Amino acid sequence: MGSGPADEELMLRYGGGDTAAFETLYRRHRGPLYRFLLRQVKNEAAAEEIFQDVWMRVIDSRGRYEARSKFSSWVYAIAHNRLMDFYRASGRARLLDPEESEAAIAELPAGDPPAEIRLERKRAVERLLEALAELPDAQREAFLLQQEGDLSVEEIAQATGVNRETAKSRLRYALAKLRTVLDQTR
Repeated sequence: MGSGPADEELMLRYGGGDTAAFETLYRRHRGPLYRFLLRQVKNEAAAEEIFQDVWMRVIDSRGRYEARSKFSSWVYAIAHNRLMDFYRASGRARLLDPEESEAAIAELPAGDPPAEIRLERKRAVERLLEALAELPDAQREAFLLQQEGDLSVEEIAQATGVNRETAKSRLRYALAKLRTVLDQTR
């Protein structure tokens, strides 16, 4: 994650009372973690609630944290567990929110490309988000953990509580389905 102390070191320092270490961790992980949650639950209010709960659990765990694995694996495991609670409490997530599509479009590189290129980019983002929304929950989660969380297959397995081969299979199926959908729409 760039220069500076490793996440695990920052979390240990935070456990020792260094609040600036927590602020650094939060800045590093807030965007990817929030996008991961939003794309899973497809509802801003629910994503925000789960996001806040994940960080509260990080705060509550500061004195007990042990750097046995990467911090990102640990925090995404907390997020995974909170998502499972959410799914149990509310059933499956709703369809893709149009605002999410707009947010993804806003993330496109700045500049002033011609209108037809902007329109094609918008359509490509919409196709990707629709294809992502249609993936089974476990496959979508594996894909987002890799893309948003920058987790390896081993870390995805650890975060979701499955073995390496299951995580690898979920990721492989997700990528294949996304490629198929996107290839069909070209």
